Parts: sequence; structure tokens; C-alpha cells
Amino acid sequence: MGRPYAAALAVDVPRAAAMFRFFADHVSMATGETYPHGNDYHAYSAFRPAGVVAAITPWNHPLMLGTWKIAAPLAWGNTVVMKPAESSPTSAYMVASLALEAGIPPGVLNVVQGYGAEVGAALTSSTAVDRITFTGSTATGRTVAQAAAANLVPTTLELGGKGASIIAPDADLDHAAELTARAVFNNTGQVCLAGTRVLAHESIKDDFTERLVAQADKLTVGDPFDAQTDLGPLASEAQRERVTNYFDRIPGEKGTVLCGGPRDGNLFAPTVAVDLDPRGSVAQEEVFGPLATVIGYTSDEQAVALANDTRYGLTSVLHTQSLSRVRHMIPRLRSGTVWVNCYQVRDLRAPIGGPGDSGIGREGGAFSREFFTEPQAVFVSA
Repeated sequence: MGRPYAAALAVDVPRAAAMFRFFADHVSMATGETYPHGNDYHAYSAFRPAGVVAAITPWNHPLMLGTWKIAAPLAWGNTVVMKPAESSPTSAYMVASLALEAGIPPGVLNVVQGYGAEVGAALTSSTAVDRITFTGSTATGRTVAQAAAANLVPTTLELGGKGASIIAPDADLDHAAELTARAVFNNTGQVCLAGTRVLAHESIKDDFTERLVAQADKLTVGDPFDAQTDLGPLASEAQRERVTNYFDRIPGEKGTVLCGGPRDGNLFAPTVAVDLDPRGSVAQEEVFGPLATVIGYTSDEQAVALANDTRYGLTSVLHTQSLSRVRHMIPRLRSGTVWVNCYQVRDLRAPIGGPGDSGIGREGGAFSREFFTEPQAVFVSA
């Protein structure tokens, strides 16, 4: 999908293995509750497998996000029918083949290939499915939710994002620029957790932007099998056209391009644009490409308002040295995950997801247990 080979080898493959190890351990250590009920009854809770889980996975990190969707339901005793994106089918097939070699019985982990309008629709509308877990676009998520609602099938939807990266006036600007570049340009911007809406305090905006452009210019765009490549190509011609379309809108939305833009083929250089209309499409919609929009603000209150002024709510990043600012701003950010002076730190025990157009429900740790099981209350007469 254009991801540099070195990055896939160093990050995606180990994370895929870690998914299975974590959820296997989590199940073995998870506990239910007992409820004191006098001397006549013994009362406790138990967590039974939900049944058949439909797992629909995206194309941008097909191995890592595919294993995220199947490890938890398998660990909790379910069977899984996995449908990968039609543009990235191979890794799902390889995982299923390895599962058979590892001793998972036939029929426990299943992979069906095909287009969403056909195979995905059949899967999400099936009365044989007990849970649906989906990661992908907001538009497709709405279609999945409608199909699931017809059969009252519990569903988690991890959808799009338009994360804000807030650069406070007291931030370490070099560190903030380095992390912001990673938050925007990693995987050629094809990451739902990306912090592409960069909100910089007016007192440091020009200085910070200069450092962000310097970070962008340092990145090498090219062949994903070249060890020197930082950003490979966009995943497809359609994705290149989508990102280019947003790039072309920047002047009409009052913005100025400082660096980057389309190159040959599906290559797209890291792009920084400033002073865009905060209500314009480039600043509001998920581009899913390496495009940062830098917008100024003058107060913490305005920064929070700008960060929340989107239909998405998946992630936010706050760069500041002030503990007071952290304590006062974070509770007001409408965001499922907030990183402070860091980016993309993950813990499989923590919930992932967000409000609004970023989806419904959460997965991770105990949240995955709650979703992929049927909790059962048991009362035993003494």
C-alpha cells in the first residue's frame, strides 16, 4: 500500500504479533465479579463468547489493523469472518494461512474477499453474525451501521479523524515540530489518527511553521523498498486524485502552500499550508494524505474551540510545558485520545475510538471484552 518496507518490518509485523500475545494474556488474567448475597445464594458475573464476529478491515495498515480486529474476538472464544479491503487482500490471506499452521481449527478464523458493496453488505446484513467490528471511512461506517441495525447486531465503528495538534506558546518548538511532522506525514498521511489540523499560538506560529517546513523538507519521498525512503507513494491512483483535489483547493480557501505537493506517479511530497479558512473543506475534512494545515489562535479557549470545531473526535495532541494548561484544556477537548508532548503512544489496555463522525463504541483491553462477549449474571442457590 506504499508503506516503506523498513517501517512495515520494524512496526507493523511486531505489532501484529503483539496483538495476539496481549489478548491471550488479557483473557487469562481477566476476572469477573462476585456479589455478596447473604448465605443463601452465590452470585457472580461471567463473560461468554458472543458468537460469530464479522471483522471488516481497512487498507492503510492491513496487517496491523487486521490483527487488531481478530485477536480479541478469537481470544474470547468467538469465531471470526474477516473481510479485508479489496485493495489490500493479501495479508489477511497470509494471516489465515498461518493460523491454520499454528493449530487454530478450520472454521474459527475465516477470510472472505470481495468488494464492500457485495461481500461486505452480505456479511453485515447476515442474521448469522453476532458482532460487527469495522474500521474505515465514515461514509462506509454509516452503511455498516444501517445494516447492523436491521438485525440489532452490536457494532463498533472506528472511522475517520481530523485530529488537532495544538502548539501552545510555551511549547518546545523543535520537539513539537518533529512530532507534528510525524503525526501528519507518517504512512504518507494515510492514518486516521493523524494530527493534520495544526493550531499554533500567534506568538510562535511563524517560528513553529518554519521548523515544521524544515522537518517536511528533510523527509525522503520515493521507492518504498529503498531503505532511505521516509514516505512511499499514496496507496492508489484514486487516493492520489483525492489528495491532489484537496491540495488544489488551498488557494481558494485563503491558504498559502509553503512546501510539498504532488510529484510523479502516486508520490506526494509532505505539504504544509498556512492561514486556511478554519471552516473550509481542507481544514475540516479528512484528506488522508500528507497535508498539514497551520492555523493561528490567540487563547487557550480559542484553541479548544478550533480543535472541537469538526465533526470528528478521534485524537488530539497538545504541546505545552504548563501542567495547568494540560489540566484545564484536556477535559474540554472532544477527543477519544489525547497525547501531551508525544504522539501515537498506544497501550492495548486503553480504549480506542472517538465521538461524532469518528465512530461508535470503543475497543481495547476491557472494552474489547465487553464488546466481544455476552456478560452473564449467575445466581446459585446454596
